Amino acid sequence: MPKLKTRKAASKRYKKTGNNNFLRRHAYKGHLLMKKSNSQKRKLSTNICVTKADSKPIKLMLPY
Repeated sequence: MPKLKTRKAASKRYKKTGNNNFLRRHAYKGHLLMKKSNSQKRKLSTNICVTKADSKPIKLMLPY
């Protein structure tokens, strides 16, 4: 049986935690940061867990 391949784009975006959850970054933090307030940028810089509905396809993309 051949080895399963990892989707490299998904491995750059998601990190697996110890409880088999996935961490992701917030959106809207890539550019146009001068018009955003400091508190908004600070909240967007934290990592959050992926929802359960989105975690099933991520598990298929990251088999290991």
